[in-house]
Amino acid sequence: MKPVDRKVLAFVLTAASLCLVALAATAAEAAGPSINAGPQAGTVWLRGSQTAAGHAAHTQSPNLIYHGGPVMTSQTEVFPIFWGTSWPSYVGDKITGIDGFYNDVGGTSYLDTNGEYNDSTNKFVSTAVHENTVKIDGSAAVSRAPQTSDILAEVARMYPNPTANAYYPVYIDQPRGHAGYCAWHSSGTINGTTVQFAFFFKLDGDAGCNPDSPTSQSEGLAALGNVSGHELSEMLTDPQLNAWYDSKGAENSDKCAWTFGSQLLSLKGSNWKIQGNWSNHAYDTNKGYTDSSSGFVRGCIDGTN
Repeated sequence: MKPVDRKVLAFVLTAASLCLVALAATAAEAAGPSINAGPQAGTVWLRGSQTAAGHAAHTQSPNLIYHGGPVMTSQTEVFPIFWGTSWPSYVGDKITGIDGFYNDVGGTSYLDTNGEYNDSTNKFVSTAVHENTVKIDGSAAVSRAPQTSDILAEVARMYPNPTANAYYPVYIDQPRGHAGYCAWHSSGTINGTTVQFAFFFKLDGDAGCNPDSPTSQSEGLAALGNVSGHELSEMLTDPQLNAWYDSKGAENSDKCAWTFGSQLLSLKGSNWKIQGNWSNHAYDTNKGYTDSSSGFVRGCIDGTN
């Protein structure tokens, strides 16, 4: 038998290895980005439902407790996504309205309601928000209550190389049907990059998610504005679901769900009816706003009181 030329063999093996690596990379690219989605958190249950918090009276310790995780201590980059076949031809006020909400909300007294919460290095939640251009995906959105992995997969389709620690709220054009909630938020990774994301149903004509806003906005936009504020505040104070929540797992907005101060929130010129957020300091000093139906709500503030 003719002896093997080791140099030739090494060349062949190297070439074969490179081919396998290339094939693996091609297969991975075809399969799409690798995602790892966390659980659903900060769920906005239907108006009138018992929330996870049950408000302060239903918890052994009403205040939020720090669990060691990060909070958003620098400017939050927001990348809104509108997913569904009706969005490309949509002519109502929801896309422009939500675009305006994220453009206007940064640096406001409303976001300052989250400012008392800090991380393990004693850095506090920032009120700075920068909105990036809205993206519209005209493909068919999920037509049922989705898993968090469904929504993170949509984020990954639109942003396969996402901005680290950015926030990606996803608005679909499908009603909630029999789902018992209006919205939620979560955290996960796309190709190893940590991101925050949230999910919102179409809320037009949905009494269970309607804040009964007196503004000139459409009912659908007013409903989305309220739950967008809810999820944004929770994302800032509990972005990876391991920072600030109470002894039963309720985050700051959960504890004030469907209670509203007596004034509309003015966000750099646009007016919104948005629920407040829980403040440990307000609770400890017996402060809070007065809701027209609930009366005095100790611990809940919205930046106007």
